[in-house]
Amino acid sequence: MGFLAGIFRNYGLFCAQHPWQVIFLVLTSTVAIISSQGMHTLNRARDSLGSPQPLDIVLMTTVRAVAVLYSYHRLRSLHRSHSRFVLSLAGLFTVFSSFVFTCSVVNVMQSDLSDLKDALFFFLLLIDVVKACTLAYWSLSCSVRNAAEVSLCISQGMAVLGPAITLDTLVETLVIGVGTLSGVRRLEVLCGYGCMSAVVNYVVFMTFYPACLALVLELSNKPEVMDSDATVDSCKVDQSTAFQWQHRVKLLKQMMAMEQPNPLVQRVKLIMAAGLMVVHAHSQWVFLQDGKILSPEKPGATFGPASVADVAAEDSVLRWLSDQRADQLVLLILIAALTIKFTFFDDRTHQTHQSLEKLSPTYNSMLAEKSQGSNMEKVDTFRNRCVSFVLSDNSEELPCDVEDKEVQTDQCDEVEHVEEELSSAKLVNRTLDESLTTLKLAASQVTDQEVLKLIEARKIELRQLEKVLGDAERGVRIRRRVLSQMGGPHVEDAVVRVPYKAYDYSKVVGVCCENVIGYVPLPVGYAGPLLVDGEPYFLPMATTEGCLVASTNRGCSALSYNGGVRTQLIADGMSRGPVFRLPDIRRAAAVMRWLEEPANIDLLKKSFNATSRFGRLQKIRCQIAGRHLFIRFVAKTGDAMGMNMVSKGTEAAIKVLQSYFNDLAVVSLSGNFCTDKKPAAVNWLDGRGKSVVCEAIIPASIVRDKLKTNVSALVDLNISKNLIGSSIAGSIGGFNAHAANIVSAIFIATGQDPAQVVSSSNCMTLMEPWGSDMQDLYISCTMPSLEVGTIGGGTWLPAQGACLEMLGLRGSNVEEPGANASRLARIICAAVLAGELSLMSSLAAGTLVQSHMTHNRSYANLTPCFSS
Repeated sequence: MGFLAGIFRNYGLFCAQHPWQVIFLVLTSTVAIISSQGMHTLNRARDSLGSPQPLDIVLMTTVRAVAVLYSYHRLRSLHRSHSRFVLSLAGLFTVFSSFVFTCSVVNVMQSDLSDLKDALFFFLLLIDVVKACTLAYWSLSCSVRNAAEVSLCISQGMAVLGPAITLDTLVETLVIGVGTLSGVRRLEVLCGYGCMSAVVNYVVFMTFYPACLALVLELSNKPEVMDSDATVDSCKVDQSTAFQWQHRVKLLKQMMAMEQPNPLVQRVKLIMAAGLMVVHAHSQWVFLQDGKILSPEKPGATFGPASVADVAAEDSVLRWLSDQRADQLVLLILIAALTIKFTFFDDRTHQTHQSLEKLSPTYNSMLAEKSQGSNMEKVDTFRNRCVSFVLSDNSEELPCDVEDKEVQTDQCDEVEHVEEELSSAKLVNRTLDESLTTLKLAASQVTDQEVLKLIEARKIELRQLEKVLGDAERGVRIRRRVLSQMGGPHVEDAVVRVPYKAYDYSKVVGVCCENVIGYVPLPVGYAGPLLVDGEPYFLPMATTEGCLVASTNRGCSALSYNGGVRTQLIADGMSRGPVFRLPDIRRAAAVMRWLEEPANIDLLKKSFNATSRFGRLQKIRCQIAGRHLFIRFVAKTGDAMGMNMVSKGTEAAIKVLQSYFNDLAVVSLSGNFCTDKKPAAVNWLDGRGKSVVCEAIIPASIVRDKLKTNVSALVDLNISKNLIGSSIAGSIGGFNAHAANIVSAIFIATGQDPAQVVSSSNCMTLMEPWGSDMQDLYISCTMPSLEVGTIGGGTWLPAQGACLEMLGLRGSNVEEPGANASRLARIICAAVLAGELSLMSSLAAGTLVQSHMTHNRSYANLTPCFSS
């Protein structure tokens, strides 16, 4: 089958790359068929039938009604589970196939138009619109909508569908063709129609349809077409829905992969086809040997000795059927009733069910009753709803009452996994030990339900799912299911709304987070450009506080008129402060005196520095409290924030220290003398991480025209608020207006540790008049404990790394280790200065509340209160 797939792939690529030529060839061939004289065999068989008999009328009326009902059922299914765009393409295939079929029946078989009432019904029964929809999905699965990409997608679809359709058509034609050897004239004619329908359907699918797909998508990709409102409404493939299409295509490919032909069935079809070919060849050979060649003089000789006796229409009901053609009346009533039902009732009922059903209860019920056979029907129903969402054209047809389409796609994906579980439940019946053994050998062969049982039996740990399964996203999905079951309905409803798809968990597991169940999207804005030491920077800020980015951006603009911000790094050293216990205060004092000797410090530096390429011990500070000794190790850590690096080096230094003082007991590696993630005077006084100072001078005209205030008002406000007010409050390092706002926004955007905003936002803002006439404004910010890094931790995450890349600081600096982290600290300090300048100006001008009501979303909530 691989060889055939290659042939059909190349053939599909040819049709997609030369659509105009293929379409012209098909149309030319159709014209040739119309102008041909045709063959007379089946036509003469039809002529020999004479006028229709009452029994024939009843039989054919039943066949037509079945064809109409079957077509209605297929149309209803397609309408529920496919988009209008795909249905339009499938409709094009159907219309052209029916046109070619009509021409074939009328010309090749030398039939008249009255025969179409029988032929077209057989065409409705045999045409395969589902395969046409599937090929349309393949053509839409390309990520980039250009001619080359579309051609490749169509060729891939032809490689998958071509061999199966070819074999199906061959078997179908041979099976139906057996009826032409039956000797029953009516059956022979109808089977001839069936064979013609199968052949025409196959020819159009293999030639005209892929060429039309390529041509339609090529035309829809042109700018003048894509700018059309009608095209956007009908196709729904514009740039705003590109992300949705990626989810749709992913689900469709999973569905198509599940529908791959069974190799055993394919072999049976091949054997059947070979046998039927032998039957037909033998029949034709016997037919020629006996001399039963059809001639105009003996139109009925070919069909054997059997003849149909004339039946007298004695029964009044049958005579009425024959005379009044009640079959046409029956079909007309049936078609009208189905049309009314489809138009006025089906769509409304479908939408009503969608609005009443909820995802989570259905999903839960499927999980709770997965062992019951009746649950498969629930899955089928719910699967149709999810596929309806994936292929829907408007938000009114979404299967869930959740506005976030990304969350809906995640929900439908989870239902797909449940369906896979249920469909394979009958095939998998392993014990816990067998499941555990299979999991260790090939995790992909173990179903999610088996994994859940292993978790319940404590055979595997819930926190180790990503490692055990070898598939991080699958581990997250199963953990979500466990949490939903343990937490109850309110937790389940909440978890469903947390997105988890399309995320690189390989950079999270073991680095940033444990027991992962998804991620929380957060808006990111930018402020700037901010001129820092002569270089412009655009500041990424992740925040949910309205007006923060706008305020910082105003400060950046005001600072750009006089050379921007000048910065200076005055210290660099991450700290770790273990606590020790000694027998008495004399031994504690002895250790402290030992650490005051430079030679002893060099011993500790040697052991400390040997643990890392970048960790370099700078200084040690000691503090005694009773018989407890606190030692603060301070070291440079390159471009990393460095907490782990310093901790590792500290452990090595402690071992050296204990070799000299065997009674030195380590109480804790961290004795809060560091101090990490807590307000502390030691960080404010001695610094931690990067210690930065920045300054700027703003002309009086900018203060007046852009900031809407004056220098004297700003200076007075700064003294009263940031200095006196903070002192009255007993603040440690909080001599500023809102430094933590800017620090936290940039920290979250660039992957820093948000908890370290506590000490990193230590800042003193100073303002004073400047210039010869003292009309300009001098402003400075001093930040002694900025704990930042450009490598490690959250900086590995793609989005956070991209924000660092906006600043040109992603990763480590090879030429000068530590330069990137130092530059990031300078930029953050300058950004804090911009935010301080803007907020203080707003407070001085009395416009703070007005600004927040204008830009903050609270305005929408507070307006009704003010109005009332």
